[in-house]
Amino acid sequence: MYRVRAWWSTLLSPSAPARSGSPLRPDPGAAAPMPGNAAAGRVLIISGSVGAGHDGAAHELAARLRRAGVHVDVRDYLQALPAPCRVVLRDGYTASVGCLPWVFEWVFTSIECQPVVQRLTLAFCRVADRVVRRWVQHGRYDAVVSTYPLASQTLGGLKARGCIGGPLVTYLTDPAAHRTWVHEHVDVHLTATAATAAQGGTDYGLVMRTAGPLVPARFATRPPAAVLRALRVELALPEDRPIGLVVAGSLGLGQVQDTAAHLVREGLSALVLCGRNEQLLAQVQSVPGATALGWRADMHHLMHLADVLVHNAGGLSFTEALVAGLPAVSYRCIPGHGRANAAVLERAGLAPWARDESEFGRAVAAQLTRGRLDTTHQDPAELVLALLPTGRGRTHAAA
Repeated sequence: MYRVRAWWSTLLSPSAPARSGSPLRPDPGAAAPMPGNAAAGRVLIISGSVGAGHDGAAHELAARLRRAGVHVDVRDYLQALPAPCRVVLRDGYTASVGCLPWVFEWVFTSIECQPVVQRLTLAFCRVADRVVRRWVQHGRYDAVVSTYPLASQTLGGLKARGCIGGPLVTYLTDPAAHRTWVHEHVDVHLTATAATAAQGGTDYGLVMRTAGPLVPARFATRPPAAVLRALRVELALPEDRPIGLVVAGSLGLGQVQDTAAHLVREGLSALVLCGRNEQLLAQVQSVPGATALGWRADMHHLMHLADVLVHNAGGLSFTEALVAGLPAVSYRCIPGHGRANAAVLERAGLAPWARDESEFGRAVAAQLTRGRLDTTHQDPAELVLALLPTGRGRTHAAA
């Protein structure tokens, strides 16, 4: 098992200092400042606009903290990078996962065990030092939270050099911890599930704390039966078939068309969310028995309409299903973090990972028999509130 070594942060050499007194230029990717009580604390959350999972967790945490009276700013890590670096992260991720999966798998694995690739990754993160430091120092924040792994590396390096005085928190949005998520100078590593905390502690020798999921509370509330019946009619889904909800993230990545066809062969109605991928939408529409949908704002209703979730091991959709109590199956997992996430979920008994079509049929049948789960979860906002100067001993719920 790999351990976090001292050189993980010391490889980051100090960047050039920001000009003293220079104004903070507006960040076009940042959320507009929201009203908050400065006396209750100030928190900066840094996300990454690659997919929807990191942003989703960041904005949900911000909403909960604001309801507790905290002033919160949300920044996009990619806006701290030069334009070519943003292209590498956004377009490079989509292209490699969709067209050259072996490349993404190699990079993901090599960051864990090859010092040269680790050094290159850290050098990439150092490019954001100056802008991120300016964000932190001009905001005079009581705590800083990262929901994006590369942001955690940049922030950890700044913390090591004394540029961040308050608590530094990383919230892992993936079920599987990866070396890019962990940094020895991050004060608290928070996870959505105990499975992630256990795996992270075993692999990296760091204490990780189970904090609970960061998805809106509406996912935990079952809609009225009339609403679900109307939705079934709207989508023309037959009453006599269970519904398999197929998700592939906001980018619609993976072998989704095959998954839909396999679900139909198992006797289910395949309800496929294609995100913003218009090409995938057209492909799934050609699968008999499958219903293809684009980007939807009623995901919480679809989670309660469905009988089983089929995902390719992205973090956000599984977390939403976890809160909704919807049983899940991992299948046709995307490379890198997708397969790593599926392995952690399988070991913890949270979701079986089907490697082929025969395993898929058995896993779906087993999850249909298992049925919907009734679960309760902790609130990560409470743990962040406890780190603020006025938050110690707080007992009220932020969400």
